[in-house]
Amino acid sequence: MVQNYHRDAAGHLRWRTAEKEGGPGLPPSSRAVVSPYDTSARYARHGHIISWKGFSAHLTETCAPDSPNVITDVATTAATTHDSKVLPGIHTRLSRRGLLPAEHLVDAGYTSLPHLEQATREHQVTVSGPLRSNPTRQHRRDEGSARDDFHIDYDRHQVTCPQGQVSQGWHGPYPTSSPTAAPLIVARFTKSQCQPCPARTRCTTSRESTRTVGFPPRELRDLQLRVRTEQQTPEWKTRYAVRSGVEGTVNEFAHGYGMRRCRYRGQGKAHIQHVLTAIAVNIERLSGLPPTEEAPTPRRPTAFQNYLDQREIPRLKSWRTLGS
Repeated sequence: MVQNYHRDAAGHLRWRTAEKEGGPGLPPSSRAVVSPYDTSARYARHGHIISWKGFSAHLTETCAPDSPNVITDVATTAATTHDSKVLPGIHTRLSRRGLLPAEHLVDAGYTSLPHLEQATREHQVTVSGPLRSNPTRQHRRDEGSARDDFHIDYDRHQVTCPQGQVSQGWHGPYPTSSPTAAPLIVARFTKSQCQPCPARTRCTTSRESTRTVGFPPRELRDLQLRVRTEQQTPEWKTRYAVRSGVEGTVNEFAHGYGMRRCRYRGQGKAHIQHVLTAIAVNIERLSGLPPTEEAPTPRRPTAFQNYLDQREIPRLKSWRTLGS
């Protein structure tokens, strides 16, 4: 394939390698063609275990306790698209259909701070999911002064460190390179403040012996603190546990309907396959509903249970009995 070759300085055709060493290297995952059968397929990896070539499907379903879970939205994206970028589009489509939930339970990949604020502001939807904790070195190691140990005064544009020093600079908010990251305000302390400080070695590793503290604007900072505090409560954890049910739906898609195997080329046709699969799942779930005044139809025992019954082999009490 053309992407796997390049011409060197002498004009000779060379095979691309991951090590640049003066060469162009491999193209980024968002542009690299990984399949000769579908040039729109991309390679993605989550952690060190899960990797695939193709697309990503994002499923949204209801989770009411007194009714079957119905899939309300299916999004198909490139495999390299970050999960948090999908959330605004999901809410826009659900709003257009009149299916917006009051609370949307999502996993940690969807909980970017700007999109949590956007969902509340534009759609009055509370997005609940694990919000990333403070990423600073001091917070991870539980040593030294992390960002949360600094007092932020938004009205005076000042930040006070744990040693009582007041910042001498306030800049921003600056937009970040990632659309899923909040804009940052940067407060700066001078060298004359930080260099003689006895706690300097536990505060920063800057070569200039100064400290800068970055944090989001006030409304996003308040939201961040409130969400992080709330998700530590037992009530939030109990409510959020309902989200695990969608993993069964993903498994049903993948193993019951073969969603991980694209039947057509191109992201557009893959999306049609995902939507038709969701329709099939909804039909199956809704068709199994009993009339409102009748009891649910009992499930029949498995062939193995029938085998045990025919030979009068006792079954465990946890197994369902005949007709249940």
